[in-house]
Amino acid sequence: MRTIIVPGLGGSDEHHWQTLWERESPDMLRIAPASWDEPDFDDWSAALDRVAGDEQVVLVAHSLGCLLTVRWTRANPGRVAGLFLVAVPDPAGPAFPAQLSPFDSDIASPPGCPAILIASEDDPYCSPEQASALARHWNAALIMVGPRGHINSSSGLGSWAEGRNLLTAFTVGVSVE
Repeated sequence: MRTIIVPGLGGSDEHHWQTLWERESPDMLRIAPASWDEPDFDDWSAALDRVAGDEQVVLVAHSLGCLLTVRWTRANPGRVAGLFLVAVPDPAGPAFPAQLSPFDSDIASPPGCPAILIASEDDPYCSPEQASALARHWNAALIMVGPRGHINSSSGLGSWAEGRNLLTAFTVGVSVE
């Protein structure tokens, strides 16, 4: 089963756990939109569509990439075996940039596949309460990993072994049709 990396705004720099996982695992592929810094929902969605191909995939999303993957999964039933969502931003929160609003439309409905949402107790982009609410809306299991900020390069996680173990456990439980 193919695993697709879906970064957020900025594209996950060279020290981000997504980039490190991708380097360690040749079976992980990253989407390639036209711009990581000026995200366009349609462009990012098309980039995900291109890399997903015809087989079922597991999407490993961070931040803004989580909002993309939830919508894309609902629009592409049967193509996603599971969603591994890390540090979902709160689209209604004060830190969510207004220009990213196309990513937050129609995200309340469940994606229709197994999902796990990993959140931090002190994420500046999403409170634990909002992470819990999103997990409920999406029928996703919620795992709080303590105070880890936005679970990105600034969090000092390196290759984030705890997260990799969670992904491995999650993918073992995901069935492919």
